Amino acid sequence: MDYRTIADAVAADVAAGRLRPGDQLPPQRRFARQRGIAVSTAARVYGELVRRGLAVGETGRGTFIRAAPKPESALAEPAAATVDLELNFPVLPEQPALIAASLGPLLRPDLLVQGLGPSVVTGSAEARAEAARVLGRGEWAPDASEVLFTGNGRQAIAAAMAALVPAGERLGVEALTYPVVKGIAARLGVTLVPLEMDSSGVVPDLPPRLRAVYLQPALHNPLGVTMPAARRAELAEALRERDLPVIDDGINGFLRPDVAPLAEIAPERTIVLDSLSKRLAPGMTLGFVVAPPVLRDRVAAAVRSGGWAAAQFPLVAATRLMADGTLAKIESAKRDDAMARQSLVRERLAGFSVRADPRAYHCWWQLPEPWRAETFVAAAARRGIAVTPAAAFAVSPGWAPTAVRLALASPRIDVLAGALDTLAALARSSPEDSGME
Repeated sequence: MDYRTIADAVAADVAAGRLRPGDQLPPQRRFARQRGIAVSTAARVYGELVRRGLAVGETGRGTFIRAAPKPESALAEPAAATVDLELNFPVLPEQPALIAASLGPLLRPDLLVQGLGPSVVTGSAEARAEAARVLGRGEWAPDASEVLFTGNGRQAIAAAMAALVPAGERLGVEALTYPVVKGIAARLGVTLVPLEMDSSGVVPDLPPRLRAVYLQPALHNPLGVTMPAARRAELAEALRERDLPVIDDGINGFLRPDVAPLAEIAPERTIVLDSLSKRLAPGMTLGFVVAPPVLRDRVAAAVRSGGWAAAQFPLVAATRLMADGTLAKIESAKRDDAMARQSLVRERLAGFSVRADPRAYHCWWQLPEPWRAETFVAAAARRGIAVTPAAAFAVSPGWAPTAVRLALASPRIDVLAGALDTLAALARSSPEDSGME
């Protein structure tokens, strides 16, 4: 019997409710005996279910029916749940007034005309200078001549990936990574290779046949790890030995201005990416690419050919917000806000296995027994709270830790407190008590 036919039968059981979110599928050998098929065919059935987004494997636990269709939370519309702990775009109450005061003069005809021109990948000299000043972290400050602009951070990732990795070639990424990277790679025909991680981040023992590496060294999403200096040095040496370029995604780096990107110690091979989506707001974003001279033309060509150049008005507006200090005020307020929210997590989720940088806008929660990630996500959704299962971040399909990521930025802080209390009570109960079994 064709494995896809058997997968169709399992899918029908899911659609009919005979298999429910969180239900565990039998081990593959038992499944093969039950269906009268070879174990290798059972493995292909399970792989097909994972590919369709109907099942997920949890490391050391087995394979389970998913709580929802295959998650693409980072690419999706905002959650319909009452409390959104999936998407992480902080917008503070005082921002609109600050931004309005800064951008108001741009509506004058003599100033507005600056923003009505065509898109330019390199922007203006003023825009490059302001971006170079804003993007500096730790002891690193980029050269303004190396700055390029895209419409948003996702476009910056796509341009860097397209410039470095031809279709059909391999890009090394953290074993748990930003979900958008998986989607971009699939559309560009790039194969993602999961890199081993420990408590310090990526292990420098890199696999063979890579064309480049994509990393989040500061406030890794979803784990919250910030790579220490010793590991950064080891990794930079490994990249030099293999002559590999690296994409350093610094989207959360503004929350740790003390941590320099890898470009500080490997400037000749590091492309630094950033955007205003979290620094400022998702509705007023702009993407930044800082590429060393040896890679700059390739990246600029990828931005142009992909149609990813920044529009002129957002670029002019962002330049003004950077130049007059408005962006700096908002960033400072967000650093305080993130720490306040992490303090709330430590208080309300005390006793649980939660990993987070105290300055991050997200945390990683290793769920207690007997919970499984997909079942917990479904139970939380029934209580009006949207959280993201580990499988959304896993590069290897079908296998993920028994964990969820909580994005802390979106709700008001009092709403966040109530949601954390609800989730804590849920985690202290059992799936049976919650009505999920």
